Amino acid sequence: MSEAITGWHAHVYYDPATTRAAAATLREGIAARFPAAVLGRWHDTPVGPHPGAMYQVAFAPELLPGLLAFLVLHRAGLTVLVHPETGRARADHTAHALWMGAVLPLKVSVLPE
Repeated sequence: MSEAITGWHAHVYYDPATTRAAAATLREGIAARFPAAVLGRWHDTPVGPHPGAMYQVAFAPELLPGLLAFLVLHRAGLTVLVHPETGRARADHTAHALWMGAVLPLKVSVLPE
């Protein structure tokens, strides 16, 4: 059974006290190189299933190859979660997730099945 991927999210995690500047540099690079990507708000405290400070980047499937390569080369040691949007939030954040850096413990109980 194949599920349609309607979009992608990248969650860039940072420490507000020590790595926010690196996260801002990465964010500026994403905005400049991928203007069609939608940059979400900064969250300096945990939100939803995310265990720490982060911002989200939402993007269309056709941006995946370039944006993924950009993140690999420019994440500056930051942890990044990349996952598809299939309509199955829990599976998208777990079984379908790609991690760069540390795999962080998500609060999956807040995500619908």
